[in-house]
Amino acid sequence: MTQIAMLGTGIMGAAMARNLLRNGQGVTAWNRTRERAEPLAVDGAAVVDTPAEAVAGADVVMTMLNDGDTALAVMADAADGLRAGQVWAQMGTVGVGDVPRLAAFAAEHGAVFVDSPVQGTKQPAEQGALLVLAAGPQDARTVLEPVFDAIGSRTLWLDEDGASGAGTRLKLAAVSYAISLTSVIAESVALTKGLGLDPALLGEVLTGGPLDNAYLQIKMKAMVADDYATSFAVRNAEKNTRLIHDAAASAGVRVDVNDAAGDRFRRVIEQGHGDEDMAATYRASFGG
Repeated sequence: MTQIAMLGTGIMGAAMARNLLRNGQGVTAWNRTRERAEPLAVDGAAVVDTPAEAVAGADVVMTMLNDGDTALAVMADAADGLRAGQVWAQMGTVGVGDVPRLAAFAAEHGAVFVDSPVQGTKQPAEQGALLVLAAGPQDARTVLEPVFDAIGSRTLWLDEDGASGAGTRLKLAAVSYAISLTSVIAESVALTKGLGLDPALLGEVLTGGPLDNAYLQIKMKAMVADDYATSFAVRNAEKNTRLIHDAAASAGVRVDVNDAAGDRFRRVIEQGHGDEDMAATYRASFGG
């Protein structure tokens, strides 16, 4: 049994922790708001008050946190509990420029750093069907294989050096597709309504044709029903548009659709809907 410290038990972290527990792994969970970690105790996790308590005795430290600054701050709080040889799997979406800082912190404390963000949202996380985009040394892969198998359907190893940020770079490219596609769907649904037609008619045009796909169906259904139960929050999507923009700028690439999507998300946040699913970008097409 691998002993895992799960730092960050939001929508994704909690689902991942439950799948680890179901697969016979030991989990010690910490979240800045302890109440969000407490339900995991029913599933068999030990819930603790500090990151240092969580990482003490862990074979693997997993961080599923909002951004690079948060991940670094939490790991600094955990420093007293770290020991040489622990594997740190950084699984949140951070900036390309954050990865070297995180890897340097790991090296200072003798930890083995693995850059391993996940592709997928709430439902795949709950089903243990995430795609892990990983970069790290061979020794760490042996330790992480049963861990990643418990939370994901596949692990794509990209590089032997976690500091290369290969996982993060591919994650940002992939999430840019989802973010941009969500905004495209939202504008089409909104335009159908704005032109005086039932938005459901758009589904009749697209379903079964060459432009149809499962993601279209999920997001279009949510927009037509005004059902924005959170799978991936607007606030997180907006953060990602900034990370994508910065990564693209560093590579000399323009990402106009991503930047426009970010503007839409910011309008939705200003409307007070930042914690809804990113399908709520539909709201950005209207004044209210």
